[in-house]
Amino acid sequence: RRLAASRSRRVGVDSVVTGNSAPIGVFDSGIGGLTVVHELERQLPNERIIYFGDTARVPYGPKSPATVERYSREIADWLIGEGVKAIVVACNTATAHALPMLRDYVPLPVIGVVEPGARAALRVTRSQVIGVIGTAGTIASGAYVRAIHAIAPAARVVAQPCPLFVPLVEEGWLDRDATRLIAEEYLAPLAEAEVDTIVLGCTHYPLLAPLLGEIAQPGVRLIDSAAETAAETSRTLHEHGLEAPATTARLVHRFVASDAPEHFLRVGQRFLGSAIDRVEKVTLG
Repeated sequence: RRLAASRSRRVGVDSVVTGNSAPIGVFDSGIGGLTVVHELERQLPNERIIYFGDTARVPYGPKSPATVERYSREIADWLIGEGVKAIVVACNTATAHALPMLRDYVPLPVIGVVEPGARAALRVTRSQVIGVIGTAGTIASGAYVRAIHAIAPAARVVAQPCPLFVPLVEEGWLDRDATRLIAEEYLAPLAEAEVDTIVLGCTHYPLLAPLLGEIAQPGVRLIDSAAETAAETSRTLHEHGLEAPATTARLVHRFVASDAPEHFLRVGQRFLGSAIDRVEKVTLG
């Protein structure tokens, strides 16, 4: 993946690609949303992507809903200016606090990560007892509980904040003894409630899926919201007639950070599954 290797290959900088060949805009409070980009690349191989990680203002979890809305609006304005055809909010906290506003504000399809994860959990649960793990902000918002109950009011949802998972993942501590002990502590209430499905309600958490699968009770299904969000994006593009034409050309994606692009470049490969050659810096607000 060679980013911005020449002027003629820049997407959305030297010239804006329009129509069905326009890129999908994806944003997150930081780096974790690259797990969504990874799934978008896998499921929508003809689509270009512009990813914005708001690394200058991460984390969003402790911030007020009004502040998260403001940040999300600023990023959406920037992505629209870059000529995107749809926006994926690859951040659970931003989805929880800002998705309704963005859908009213943005004249494009907007996809969040909460509803796809909720629907997927309800498809696979046998007992209707569902666990949700996420950042403190996402859990406090009640977004997953509302999304699940909107479809299945009788379902029981056990929501567990896991605030230490994000720094552990970014540090690369995916299978350390300390990580295992912390995960066992976090998952204990879900085991006690006998959930049969756990929604990974943060885009960092899929990297912990192998460890969480070992710790969870036998037969418990883990729902990767990144994979479900990519599938939802595919359906949305199809419904709006926005699918990119098939191409044999190597696609050029853009990766943008609002601060510390060197850290993004170094850590991003862990989330994306492949190397990132270049990260631009764009400061908002």
